[in-house]
Amino acid sequence: MHALHHAARLLAAGSLALLLGACARPGPAGLFDDYLLRLARTLDVAQPSTQRATPPRQPDRAALRIEFAGSQLDALDFLALSGCEVQITIGKRNSSLGRMASASQRLLLDLEYLRLAPACIAAQRGKDNAELAAILQSAHAQKQRQLPGRIFLATLGGPEYRNFWRRPGELADYPGNTSSAVITALEAINALSVRWLGGDYRADNTEFELLLSKVNKGDGGALLAALAMQSSWLATADAMLADKAAQGPLCRGPIRPTAADILPNVVATYFAGDIQRWSAALNQRQYALLAPLRALEAQLAGAQPPAYQQWRQARDARIDTWHSAPRRHVQAVQQLLAPCQQ
Repeated sequence: MHALHHAARLLAAGSLALLLGACARPGPAGLFDDYLLRLARTLDVAQPSTQRATPPRQPDRAALRIEFAGSQLDALDFLALSGCEVQITIGKRNSSLGRMASASQRLLLDLEYLRLAPACIAAQRGKDNAELAAILQSAHAQKQRQLPGRIFLATLGGPEYRNFWRRPGELADYPGNTSSAVITALEAINALSVRWLGGDYRADNTEFELLLSKVNKGDGGALLAALAMQSSWLATADAMLADKAAQGPLCRGPIRPTAADILPNVVATYFAGDIQRWSAALNQRQYALLAPLRALEAQLAGAQPPAYQQWRQARDARIDTWHSAPRRHVQAVQQLLAPCQQ
């Protein structure tokens, strides 16, 4: 009977293992499911439900608007600029299409004006047309002051960067399913911004729009979701370690429970061996992806509306907390095992 009972237990355990294997979630979710289950079994504590951390919500589009003062160019008779290249630019800007242009196209029109206007200003002064030259010069100075805001609206505050932070339906094998294309695009836009703010107003319209389209497909939202999920899963693991610690020291003098020997193996195999490999890849993606984005935010710090600044600060605070979750977990394991190493 004892042998039959033992065989039945083995069969049940094997069936459970097959069932768990069949239902295992793909990617990092499956790794954490396995680790949390083994941790609960080793510690002989209940596995609490995982409280999902969530990224802060992006500010409403209306909160990111920047109001720009008008200029005398709005009512300027562009026919008076005959012979100036900037005449075409002003015509496009004052047309119905120009007034309805996207933030990126409006930026490109302003850059075109900043590049072409000086030659026309000099030409008008040469014709003793001081009044027209003064209007053009005033508009030029105004557009220089407005340029950081125009760049912000076309980039950080634009639809492509907003979609960059969009949360995906699922993580799959993230970050293994990513490429360097979006990072290259972010770095290129940063370089353009530096050049424009430095007074070099050359711009390739098609190139800039293509760069924005690559940012539009970026994985900022996936990165935040992965960091949040990692933190949530490890908070569940830490809660189990805390429950075990609340029962008293794991080891008391010569009394050494089997958990004291099993726990290090579970942590080494399923956390350090599996999860931390994925976590290391996630860290690499975090640094590669956020470095150029934060560089642009630093460039345009003075142009960011309050709503964006608040969201950025909340986002970075949560990233810092989520990023340190593996370190907190290691410390919790060490604290629980400390009485067993004396």
